[in-house]
Amino acid sequence: MPIHSPAIGSKRPLCLADKTAVVTGATDGIGRAIAHELVLQGARVVVHGRDKARAQQVCSELTANHGDAICILADMSSADDCRRLVKEAWDWKSTVDIWVNSAGADVLTGDATTWSFEAKFDLLWQIDVRAMIAISRDVGQRMYDQFSTDHPASILHIGWDQAECGMAGNAGQMFGPIKSAVMAFSRSQAQSLAPRVRVNCVAPGWIRTAWGADASETWQQRAVKESLRQRWGKPEDVAQAICFLAGDQADYITGQVIPVNGGFRHGSS
Repeated sequence: MPIHSPAIGSKRPLCLADKTAVVTGATDGIGRAIAHELVLQGARVVVHGRDKARAQQVCSELTANHGDAICILADMSSADDCRRLVKEAWDWKSTVDIWVNSAGADVLTGDATTWSFEAKFDLLWQIDVRAMIAISRDVGQRMYDQFSTDHPASILHIGWDQAECGMAGNAGQMFGPIKSAVMAFSRSQAQSLAPRVRVNCVAPGWIRTAWGADASETWQQRAVKESLRQRWGKPEDVAQAICFLAGDQADYITGQVIPVNGGFRHGSS
């Protein structure tokens, strides 16, 4: 089943006009939906990815209707690439107002499905935690030096709605510790950079990305059953929450972890 992306021509209030945003991991799934929504709301967007063809495809989608976007390639496992990504993002428009850390290791599809638990966990730690923290500390310091209390910048992280309550199985034992680390870092970074930079974390629930589209019937039923909305979440659901938190209308929201899960039905599995 294809992953839906909003059309660039869709009507949106230009809540993020004149703001420059960076989305890591913007070539697929949630990251791609976030990049689309940012452009729809008027932002200029840096599309980060590792695959040149896919990053250029997303950029082409964003600019098709006069959106302003560029792509920057970087391997998140390389410390040098992480530093270069931040520098090149700043060089584009001389500043960045919004930074969204959506990049994450894919251990649920492709060749990684055959890897050991340890190999999957190591990759998740390297990309989702270590690289994210290194980038965010660099980004946070630059934003703190450039922005003011009256006009703060915004950093957004991606957590997981079940990280703190736990989920049985290998996936829960991998993503629970990883995303708990992301959420804890987000809260601490918000305190470190206040009041010039707002830092929040969105914690998605069952979102129908590539894995969800091909998941077994058992998982399909579980995703619907565990949501009070009784449906899978869409990448666009997360993207709209991210864009709200990035905008001036969320000026008094910082240091929060906000679930986007349709209302999680605890104990229903």
